[in-house]
Amino acid sequence: MVNFVASSVLLWYNFIKTAAKNAQRKREVIKLDKKTYIEELIAALEKDYPAAECSLVYEKAYELLFATRLAAQCTDERVNKITPALFEEFPSLEAFAEADLSRVEELVRSCGFYRTKARDIVLAAQMLLREFGGRVPDTMEDLLRLPGVGRKTANLILGDVYGKPAVVVDTHCIRLSNRLGLVSTKDPEKIETALRALLPPEKSNDFCHRLVLHGRAVCSARSPRCGLCSLNGICPKIV
Repeated sequence: MVNFVASSVLLWYNFIKTAAKNAQRKREVIKLDKKTYIEELIAALEKDYPAAECSLVYEKAYELLFATRLAAQCTDERVNKITPALFEEFPSLEAFAEADLSRVEELVRSCGFYRTKARDIVLAAQMLLREFGGRVPDTMEDLLRLPGVGRKTANLILGDVYGKPAVVVDTHCIRLSNRLGLVSTKDPEKIETALRALLPPEKSNDFCHRLVLHGRAVCSARSPRCGLCSLNGICPKIV
């Protein structure tokens, strides 16, 4: 009984100590010159990941649009295994628009939620031809009209295809932007708004790509490799 009580007290002490430490780190981040902090983050990630590229493989703008739709709740690695056969069988928007839905479902089955994703792809192809002359639109408003397209997908298209300032908020961006003390919310739209205010517009899209790369390589969800992290000297490590 004594050992149990002692163990409980120790656990509680460690919890309080960790909470206080995290609170102190958070206060330190708030005191930092945000502009300088952001510049240091950008510079470090640019050095670690010179090629800030989307990991989805595509050649045409609509292929990136469809691949991104398939990537929802699925890994980019899995999507890249699916899309070569998909794009070979349906080599144009017209082919997708006229596709047998069951065949598209069959080809994308392994990415999860395949019925919904296949339907959105076919409907999006039809809408692109009918309302946009076969061109993927270059505004947030028009992109959000397409079936299955949310702000994350729209931002990816705007940034990667059209070179416009964009903030792509995925799971890695949510996790790292919180850990780095840039935001204190998990709401994607609030994070997008906050990062737009913090990041230089010309750097925002690449910064988000680098967060993905860093999240995969170093700052993982369960076991971040802080000892190997180039941000270790400036990161407040807010969990």
